[in-house]
Amino acid sequence: MTATITVPHIPGPFYESGPEILTPEAVEFLHALDARFGAARLGLLEARRPRQRAFDRGEFPSFLAETEQVRNDAWTVAAIPSELLDRRVELAGPPERRTVINALNSGAAVFVADFENANAPTWNNCIDGQRNLLDANRRSINWSSSDGRMYGLRPNPAVLFVCPRGWHMAEKHFLAAGAPISASLFDFGLYFFHNYRTLLDRGSAPYFYLPKLESHHEARLWNDVFVFAQQYVGIPPGTIRATVLIETVPAAFEMDEILYELRDHSAGLAWNRWDYLFSFIKKFRNRPECVLPQHCDLTMEQPFLRSLAELLIQTCHRRGIHAIGGMATQIPIRNDASANEEAMQRVRHEKVREVMAGYDGARVAHPGLVAGVRAVFDEYMPQDHQISMRPELQSQVTANQLLEIPRGWITESGLRRNLEVSLRYAESWLRGNGHVPIFNLMEDLASAEICRAQLWQWIRYHARLDDGRMITPELHERVLAETLEEICASMGVHAYAASNFERACELVMELSTGEFHEFLTSAAYGDLA
Repeated sequence: MTATITVPHIPGPFYESGPEILTPEAVEFLHALDARFGAARLGLLEARRPRQRAFDRGEFPSFLAETEQVRNDAWTVAAIPSELLDRRVELAGPPERRTVINALNSGAAVFVADFENANAPTWNNCIDGQRNLLDANRRSINWSSSDGRMYGLRPNPAVLFVCPRGWHMAEKHFLAAGAPISASLFDFGLYFFHNYRTLLDRGSAPYFYLPKLESHHEARLWNDVFVFAQQYVGIPPGTIRATVLIETVPAAFEMDEILYELRDHSAGLAWNRWDYLFSFIKKFRNRPECVLPQHCDLTMEQPFLRSLAELLIQTCHRRGIHAIGGMATQIPIRNDASANEEAMQRVRHEKVREVMAGYDGARVAHPGLVAGVRAVFDEYMPQDHQISMRPELQSQVTANQLLEIPRGWITESGLRRNLEVSLRYAESWLRGNGHVPIFNLMEDLASAEICRAQLWQWIRYHARLDDGRMITPELHERVLAETLEEICASMGVHAYAASNFERACELVMELSTGEFHEFLTSAAYGDLA
């Protein structure tokens, strides 16, 4: 590394917000990542297109014939680092300073600082998030409330994972070779470069969550990035560990292969139900027989979701690594003890089901859920994990089971809820907040994606409500207008005028009635500072 590199021009008045993050050495590392992997990333994104065209022609995904040997051979991933043996409760949230402190102090085994689903990627959010994580790893992070109270880290905080943005996203504020750099490489590169030494000196390491992968080739690219990064700074191979989120339909058919590609750097698999359902709609968007019922009915009782969960557990345990369950998004209801107890019982029921199924940990979206979920896993899984649960004793999941189309209803309340969640989340995201309490749930980007995708699908294929009415563009527009009026009335005219609800309404209309957009973040990224 040289000491003479100059920081490139970054469009807009942005650089001053993060000179200690965008140091010359860190910038040089980002450019090295882009030079080595930028073209490969674009090639893999392009490779998604013919696969989508095959789905559009009526071909459904299946387990790959060319990787059958990988699935059949007896291999395991690298040994689990000691501090990752127990992952029974993981808390996910944005890399916002107060959130980071509360999450690390929550009693969770792991905190996932999420730049993908829980963070609106404004420049300040991304740079401040890196600064917050740097301070957290240095154990110097603190935050002062409006009444002057100071908050910092307690002893034995949670183990920190970082979820960079997916391969599909670019970071428009940072140019490499004259074009916006991959947001994945940007988020990963800054965190790794600034924190690897601090972590290693403490006996820890850089840990990551990898979102939105669609093939084992995309996992291979991440592995190549890890190998290069470790060589670049001179640390041993296998230092970095990563958990892959299984949240796309193609990835569900390549879980063995994904683990194999990352076998020296693997920290297992997890899954995200709402993102997975969003992918289900997106991949089969030209298939009228694949219309889904309202998402509140898409529970783990649905056979195709149970099959996915079973396959994920089988795959991970066979390869000697953790299977992490779904996200509980409930938040404590402070002003209604009865409603709060009912919500917490739903969380408990879901987590009992997960631990009994064989999961080694579960994820939550609010610190208030950590103690309850930990109690469930302590009761049913007193050991660190249950990786020894052998898949050979369980049934073989088939491609048809993974693709079984669920049946159910669409109610007017379901339609209205999808519209209101889409509106409220989009408005908040446009203000730079990607982690939003709505209807006593902590919603992130995945919630908005499934809601807006269902609206699009229902309109496209003339789905009917349970009372027989067809969901037409006219009905959608009328209910959207009514929802907007109700929000305005609840806020007051002046607060509404200062909000982003008008733009959010335009965005929801665009996403639910026009051409199908691959990602909300791509469609609306231009609105963010």
